[in-house]
Amino acid sequence: MIIAKQKKQENLAEYVLYMWQLEDLLRALKFDADLIEKQLVSQYDVSEAEKATIREWYQGLIQQMKDEGIKETGHLQSVTNQINDLNEHHMYLMQAEDEDTYHQVFEMARPNLIAFREKSKDTKSYDVQLAFNALYSLLMLRLQDKKVSKDTEQAMTSFSNFLGILSKKYKDFHTGEEEFKG
Repeated sequence: MIIAKQKKQENLAEYVLYMWQLEDLLRALKFDADLIEKQLVSQYDVSEAEKATIREWYQGLIQQMKDEGIKETGHLQSVTNQINDLNEHHMYLMQAEDEDTYHQVFEMARPNLIAFREKSKDTKSYDVQLAFNALYSLLMLRLQDKKVSKDTEQAMTSFSNFLGILSKKYKDFHTGEEEFKG
Protein backbone atom coordinates (compact mmCIF):
# COMPACT_ATOMS: atom_id res chain seq x y z
CA MET A 1 0.00 0.00 0.00
CA ILE A 2 2.71 2.45 0.99
CA ILE A 3 4.89 1.63 -2.03
CA ALA A 4 1.92 1.52 -4.42
CA LYS A 5 0.67 4.92 -3.27
CA GLN A 6 4.12 6.46 -3.64
CA LYS A 7 4.66 4.97 -7.10
CA LYS A 8 1.22 6.05 -8.27
CA GLN A 9 1.99 9.64 -7.30
CA GLU A 10 5.52 9.69 -8.71
CA ASN A 11 5.56 7.45 -11.80
CA LEU A 12 2.44 5.78 -13.14
CA ALA A 13 4.42 3.31 -15.27
CA GLU A 14 6.28 2.05 -12.21
CA TYR A 15 2.97 1.82 -10.36
CA VAL A 16 1.44 -0.37 -13.09
CA LEU A 17 4.41 -2.74 -13.13
CA TYR A 18 4.45 -2.86 -9.33
CA MET A 19 0.76 -3.70 -9.19
CA TRP A 20 1.14 -6.43 -11.82
CA GLN A 21 3.96 -7.92 -9.76
CA LEU A 22 1.84 -7.68 -6.61
CA GLU A 23 -1.08 -9.44 -8.33
CA ASP A 24 1.24 -12.31 -9.26
CA LEU A 25 2.72 -12.37 -5.76
CA LEU A 26 -0.74 -12.64 -4.18
CA ARG A 27 -1.52 -15.48 -6.58
CA ALA A 28 1.76 -17.22 -5.68
CA LEU A 29 0.83 -16.90 -2.00
CA LYS A 30 -2.54 -18.47 -2.89
CA PHE A 31 -4.32 -15.48 -1.32
CA ASP A 32 -3.49 -17.07 2.06
CA ALA A 33 -3.79 -14.51 4.88
CA ASP A 34 -1.10 -16.19 7.01
CA LEU A 35 1.41 -16.25 4.15
CA ILE A 36 0.59 -12.65 3.26
CA GLU A 37 1.13 -11.67 6.88
CA LYS A 38 4.48 -13.48 7.04
CA GLN A 39 5.81 -12.57 3.60
CA LEU A 40 4.43 -9.07 3.14
CA VAL A 41 2.85 -7.32 6.11
CA SER A 42 5.52 -8.29 8.64
CA GLN A 43 8.22 -6.77 6.43
CA TYR A 44 6.98 -3.24 7.08
CA ASP A 45 8.62 -1.40 9.97
CA VAL A 46 5.51 0.53 10.98
CA SER A 47 3.10 0.70 13.90
CA GLU A 48 0.52 -2.02 14.49
CA ALA A 49 -2.21 0.38 13.39
CA GLU A 50 -0.42 0.94 10.08
CA LYS A 51 0.09 -2.81 9.68
CA ALA A 52 -3.64 -3.28 10.16
CA THR A 53 -4.27 -0.77 7.37
CA ILE A 54 -1.76 -2.55 5.13
CA ARG A 55 -3.35 -5.91 5.94
CA GLU A 56 -6.78 -4.53 5.03
CA TRP A 57 -5.38 -3.12 1.78
CA TYR A 58 -4.02 -6.52 0.74
CA GLN A 59 -7.34 -8.14 1.64
CA GLY A 60 -9.11 -5.51 -0.43
CA LEU A 61 -6.89 -6.30 -3.42
CA ILE A 62 -7.59 -10.00 -3.01
CA GLN A 63 -11.33 -9.35 -2.88
CA GLN A 64 -11.13 -7.17 -6.00
CA MET A 65 -9.20 -9.87 -7.82
CA LYS A 66 -11.81 -12.46 -6.85
CA ASP A 67 -14.70 -10.14 -7.74
CA GLU A 68 -13.14 -9.37 -11.13
CA GLY A 69 -12.46 -13.04 -11.87
CA ILE A 70 -8.69 -12.66 -12.11
CA LYS A 71 -7.59 -15.17 -9.50
CA GLU A 72 -5.55 -17.09 -12.10
CA THR A 73 -4.59 -14.47 -14.69
CA GLY A 74 -5.44 -10.93 -15.68
CA HIS A 75 -5.11 -7.52 -14.13
CA LEU A 76 -7.21 -5.36 -11.86
CA GLN A 77 -9.56 -3.09 -13.78
CA SER A 78 -8.33 -0.07 -11.82
CA VAL A 79 -4.78 -0.75 -13.03
CA THR A 80 -5.96 -1.36 -16.59
CA ASN A 81 -7.78 1.97 -16.41
CA GLN A 82 -4.49 3.66 -15.53
CA ILE A 83 -2.88 2.13 -18.63
CA ASN A 84 -5.83 3.36 -20.70
CA ASP A 85 -5.37 6.86 -19.26
CA LEU A 86 -1.69 6.75 -20.20
CA ASN A 87 -2.63 5.60 -23.68
CA GLU A 88 -5.04 8.51 -24.09
CA HIS A 89 -2.30 10.89 -23.02
CA HIS A 90 0.07 9.19 -25.48
CA MET A 91 -2.43 9.77 -28.29
CA TYR A 92 -2.72 13.42 -27.27
CA LEU A 93 1.07 13.84 -27.21
CA MET A 94 1.44 12.18 -30.62
CA GLN A 95 -0.94 14.78 -32.06
CA ALA A 96 0.80 17.70 -30.34
CA GLU A 97 3.11 19.59 -32.68
CA ASP A 98 5.34 20.94 -29.91
CA GLU A 99 6.29 17.56 -28.41
CA ASP A 100 9.45 16.88 -30.44
CA THR A 101 11.30 15.18 -27.60
CA TYR A 102 8.36 12.90 -26.87
CA HIS A 103 8.01 12.05 -30.56
CA GLN A 104 11.73 11.23 -30.78
CA VAL A 105 11.61 8.94 -27.75
CA PHE A 106 8.57 7.15 -29.13
CA GLU A 107 10.17 6.78 -32.57
CA MET A 108 13.15 5.10 -30.89
CA ALA A 109 10.77 2.58 -29.33
CA ARG A 110 8.52 2.06 -32.37
CA PRO A 111 10.66 -0.49 -34.27
CA ASN A 112 11.13 -2.46 -31.06
CA LEU A 113 7.39 -2.38 -30.41
CA ILE A 114 6.78 -3.72 -33.91
CA ALA A 115 9.33 -6.50 -33.37
CA PHE A 116 7.89 -7.39 -29.96
CA ARG A 117 4.36 -7.42 -31.38
CA GLU A 118 5.45 -9.88 -34.08
CA LYS A 119 7.45 -12.06 -31.71
CA SER A 120 4.68 -12.21 -29.11
CA LYS A 121 1.94 -12.52 -31.76
CA ASP A 122 0.07 -9.78 -29.91
CA THR A 123 -2.11 -8.11 -32.51
CA LYS A 124 -4.60 -6.60 -30.07
CA SER A 125 -2.55 -4.47 -27.67
CA TYR A 126 -1.92 -0.84 -28.38
CA ASP A 127 1.64 0.51 -28.12
CA VAL A 128 1.46 1.59 -24.47
CA GLN A 129 0.02 -1.77 -23.39
CA LEU A 130 2.59 -3.60 -25.50
CA ALA A 131 5.46 -1.72 -23.86
CA PHE A 132 4.12 -2.66 -20.43
CA ASN A 133 3.77 -6.30 -21.50
CA ALA A 134 7.37 -6.32 -22.73
CA LEU A 135 8.80 -4.72 -19.59
CA TYR A 136 6.85 -7.07 -17.36
CA SER A 137 8.14 -10.03 -19.37
CA LEU A 138 11.68 -8.76 -18.80
CA LEU A 139 11.01 -8.43 -15.08
CA MET A 140 9.77 -12.02 -14.95
CA LEU A 141 12.85 -13.24 -16.85
CA ARG A 142 15.10 -11.41 -14.40
CA LEU A 143 13.27 -12.88 -11.41
CA GLN A 144 13.91 -16.32 -12.92
CA ASP A 145 17.59 -15.35 -13.32
CA LYS A 146 17.41 -15.84 -17.10
CA LYS A 147 19.76 -14.01 -19.40
CA VAL A 148 18.54 -11.73 -22.16
CA SER A 149 20.38 -10.63 -25.26
CA LYS A 150 21.94 -7.22 -25.70
CA ASP A 151 19.35 -6.45 -28.41
CA THR A 152 16.54 -7.30 -26.00
CA GLU A 153 18.10 -5.09 -23.32
CA GLN A 154 18.29 -2.21 -25.80
CA ALA A 155 14.68 -2.73 -26.86
CA MET A 156 13.57 -2.78 -23.24
CA THR A 157 15.50 0.42 -22.57
CA SER A 158 13.59 2.08 -25.41
CA PHE A 159 10.29 0.90 -23.86
CA SER A 160 11.37 2.12 -20.44
CA ASN A 161 12.34 5.52 -21.85
CA PHE A 162 9.04 5.74 -23.71
CA LEU A 163 6.91 4.87 -20.68
CA GLY A 164 9.09 7.02 -18.44
CA ILE A 165 8.62 10.20 -20.44
CA LEU A 166 4.94 9.39 -20.97
CA SER A 167 4.47 8.97 -17.20
CA LYS A 168 6.27 12.24 -16.50
CA LYS A 169 4.22 14.14 -19.05
CA TYR A 170 1.03 12.55 -17.69
CA LYS A 171 1.96 13.51 -14.13
CA ASP A 172 2.93 17.06 -15.15
CA PHE A 173 -0.35 17.46 -17.00
CA HIS A 174 -2.43 16.18 -14.09
CA THR A 175 -0.59 18.23 -11.48
CA GLY A 176 -0.90 21.39 -13.55
CA GLU A 177 2.77 21.65 -14.41
CA GLU A 178 1.96 21.21 -18.10
CA GLU A 179 -0.98 22.84 -19.82
CA PHE A 180 -3.32 21.31 -22.34
CA LYS A 181 -2.45 22.89 -25.68
CA GLY A 182 -4.89 21.06 -27.90
